[in-house]
Amino acid sequence: MKNVKGKKIAPPMNGLTEEYIAQKLREAESDSAAAQEYAEMAVQPATRLKCAAVLVPLMRFDDEWHILFTRRTDRVESHKGQVSFPGGACDNGETTAEQTALREAEEEIGLNPADVKIIGALSRLITISSFRVSPIVGVIPFPYAFRVAGVEVARVFTIPLLWLANRGNYWEFSLRESERSLIAYHPYDGELLWGATARMTVNFLKALDLIHSG
Repeated sequence: MKNVKGKKIAPPMNGLTEEYIAQKLREAESDSAAAQEYAEMAVQPATRLKCAAVLVPLMRFDDEWHILFTRRTDRVESHKGQVSFPGGACDNGETTAEQTALREAEEEIGLNPADVKIIGALSRLITISSFRVSPIVGVIPFPYAFRVAGVEVARVFTIPLLWLANRGNYWEFSLRESERSLIAYHPYDGELLWGATARMTVNFLKALDLIHSG
């Protein structure tokens, strides 16, 4: 049992509680700044990073947690047909990652910001397309009547958290002549989770101590 900022919290005995998930995200915050600094040091000095944010939506049903994903259509400008979190580039005037993530989730899947309970954030991720992405973790109700933006989103679906945490369900490859690695999951319900979205998913699972580094 850990004592964090004077408050003790026990590991969950009968599944992950919302309180436990939020606490583990707070614990991980102390490591986020160092991880972000290291990631940005690896970027070429002339590269101008663009601001972006995504929502990592958690839903609880069938007595377990699920993460919600979307599959992009073949009509979007970039990342056609890929699995992703609701999210996108920051708009002018937005001052927090939460604003961007919630706006994009409302635009893409009709998720009312008032229905999202923000419980934490993950360390920012630098993508190969030069975006600095801030992942925001939020709990949303189940069931929910989503309204997808047909131009951007082809499908909304979920994957069980513990399936994602099973080390036998994904691979991690080292990329030649690069310090980067690529994560790709086995197909689930016909969907292929890989790349930056898979990396953010694994980072979330590591924060919860469901996957151990190394």
